Amino acid sequence: MCATCGCGDDGATVTVPGAPPAHQHPHPHPHTVELEQRVLAKNDGIAERNRQWLAHRRITALNLTSSPGAGKTTLLERTVRELGAHHPVAVIEGDQETLLDAERIQATGAPAVQINTGAGCHLDAQMIADGLAALAPAEHSLLFIENVGNLVCPAMFDLGEQAKVVVISVTEGTDKPLKYPHMFAAAGLVLINKSDLLPYVDFDVELCARHARSVNPGVEVLAVSAKTGEGAADWYRWIEAQTRPGPR
Repeated sequence: MCATCGCGDDGATVTVPGAPPAHQHPHPHPHTVELEQRVLAKNDGIAERNRQWLAHRRITALNLTSSPGAGKTTLLERTVRELGAHHPVAVIEGDQETLLDAERIQATGAPAVQINTGAGCHLDAQMIADGLAALAPAEHSLLFIENVGNLVCPAMFDLGEQAKVVVISVTEGTDKPLKYPHMFAAAGLVLINKSDLLPYVDFDVELCARHARSVNPGVEVLAVSAKTGEGAADWYRWIEAQTRPGPR
């Protein structure tokens, strides 16, 4: 069972491809469902307060999610260096343990705070509220939230962000959007990272994009390389399109 959000495997099913559908039983623990609903309702209330706080200060917050090792932190390092010269940028880092990612971001010159979730598998809205209080991002700035590496629970938890960005790398399976549909359905953008490795791996960018759009019609999909910068200009244009307007 997830130590933070209360989700567990009570409702999981095992399916054998080609076999007839298994007989479905009512959820054996209705109190668990009620608890999860209360947790999410409380989170959504805090997320809405975060959203209002950010909007009042014209701060554009983007929530980056991925499985572990997709390259979120490397992508953020490049993004902060290349956008930070023209636009104030701040970062909230989420990991179960260590300060390693926050230290990497701070080395770029951007302010960053680290949130360690312990046994938790995702960031929640209260963690972001606490992070905002510690970070105090500048008005009219970009705020990147690097979520814990996980393609399941972060889909459920609104943080008050303007958009979720799902990062998948070409070293993962082309079928990731089909295996984790809730995360891809929640995405405002899908970034396919490590495009510099395409000549060496079996990954079909166009097929992956079709899979993503099968669960999220119309979602934009961009291929990038955090290492070489390939595709970064398209990524920056997308960010610019999300940026809150300044004072009139």
